[in-house]
Amino acid sequence: MEISHQYDDIIDLPHHVSERHPQMPMIDRAAQFSPFAALTGYDAAIVETARLTDEKRELSEEQKQEINRQLNALQARIKTDPTVTAVYFEADGRKAGGAYRTVTGSAKKVDAYLGVLELTDGTSIPFDDILSLY
Repeated sequence: MEISHQYDDIIDLPHHVSERHPQMPMIDRAAQFSPFAALTGYDAAIVETARLTDEKRELSEEQKQEINRQLNALQARIKTDPTVTAVYFEADGRKAGGAYRTVTGSAKKVDAYLGVLELTDGTSIPFDDILSLY
């Protein structure tokens, strides 16, 4: 005894091929089923949130005075292209905090008016962001 099913009459018919519409290439058919990012930019936002930043350290009065003394000494030798290594805080442009950077180069100018140390490579470091000089 054979069991009858609802689609027995069409199950063995040949696959329909449209005469009006061209068949979709296999690569495009596969793309229909590939995963899709419903939240565009979500992964980038997660990575940005997870990125760590440092807080800017507050210097004591003694540390500030020592940096000022070093800047004055640097200013006195500026014509000799003194080499200086500065550790300074660079604020992050996208979130609170930032990172401490170390740069070594020839001092070009100690600008007391603008409050910046300028190096010959174009780096400009605000006095308030300097952690140490050597």
